[in-house]
Amino acid sequence: MAVFASVLDLIGETPIVDVSSLSPNPNVRILAKLEGRNPGGSVKDRIARSLIEAAERDGLLIPGAPDQVLIEPSSGNTGIGLAMVCKLKGYHLKVVLPTNVSPERIQLLQVWGAEIIESPGSEGSNGAVRMARQLAEEHPEWVFLYQYANPANPDAHYRTTGPEIFRDVPDITHFVAGLGTSGTLMGVGRYLKEQNPAIQLWAIEPPAGEMVDGLRNLDDGYIPPVFTDNHGAELLDRKTVVRPRESLEWTRKMIDVGLFVGISSGAIMAGAVRCASQIPEGESATIVTIACDDGWKYLSTGAWTDDLDEVVERAKRIIYF
Repeated sequence: MAVFASVLDLIGETPIVDVSSLSPNPNVRILAKLEGRNPGGSVKDRIARSLIEAAERDGLLIPGAPDQVLIEPSSGNTGIGLAMVCKLKGYHLKVVLPTNVSPERIQLLQVWGAEIIESPGSEGSNGAVRMARQLAEEHPEWVFLYQYANPANPDAHYRTTGPEIFRDVPDITHFVAGLGTSGTLMGVGRYLKEQNPAIQLWAIEPPAGEMVDGLRNLDDGYIPPVFTDNHGAELLDRKTVVRPRESLEWTRKMIDVGLFVGISSGAIMAGAVRCASQIPEGESATIVTIACDDGWKYLSTGAWTDDLDEVVERAKRIIYF
C-alpha cells in the first residue's frame, strides 16, 4: 500500500459501490460513489483543496506567510473541508454559520480550529452568504473564496470526480446529483457530456421554501453564479424535486445496502430510484449517484431512530447539513 505525504493527498479516488438492489427496474443498475471516504468526511473536501490551491496560484494566499485570514459562508461540509485544509496549511479561517445548525457542525469546525461568526438562523444559508459578502467588503485584507461563484469549485469535479466516474463506469448513462452550489453537477456533468453527449444529467432539489439537507431550490431567490456561469440550464437534462420526508425515508433505506450516509445522499438516491423507474421497459441503464458524506454527522437529527414525522418537523427548525 502506498504511503502518502499528506492527508490532502487522500482527497479523491473514492470507491463506487453497486446498490442495484434498491433499483425498481431489474434492467437498471444504480451505483453510488462514496464521498464520505474523503479525509474530511465529504465530497466538499475536493472543492476545499481546489479553492485554496487556486488562491495560492493567484497570489491571494502565500504559503507560510503569517496572519492570513480567509472568510467563507457555510452551514456544513464546505466549511469543515476548508477548516481541515487551513489547519494543515496554516491559514486562519472564519466561517459565517447560521445559529440553527446542528451540534456536529459547530464541534467539527472547532476541532479544526475555525473561528465561527454567527448569522441569523431564520435566514438559513442565504443569510450566511449575505453576511459573508458584507464582511468581505468591509475587510478587503481577508480572502473571500466564495464557493458559490468560484470557478475552482466546478473545476475540482471536472478534473477529478468526473474522470474517476467515467474511468470506473464507462457505460454510465445517467448521472444524478444534488443541486447545492451546483459545483458537482456542473463539473462532473461537463466532463461526462464531453466524453458522451448522450449521458443524462439529473439534478435533485427540494421544493421551493423547504429544506433538504445540503440542497437548495433555485426558486428560493439565490442562483449560484457557478450554475449560470457554466450554462447550467442548458447542461442539465432534468431537475426533479425530492421532499424532506422522502429524503429521510431513503436515507434509512440505504442502511439495507450497508450504507450509513447523510440526508442529502438519501435525497439523491430517491432521485436515482425515480430515474430508474422511468427507464422504458426493455431498455437498460446505468445510473451513478453521489453519496455526499456519511451519517455520523447527522446522529443528532434522530434520522434513523426517532419517529419520522418528528424528524421532518425538526428539520424545519434546525439545519443539519
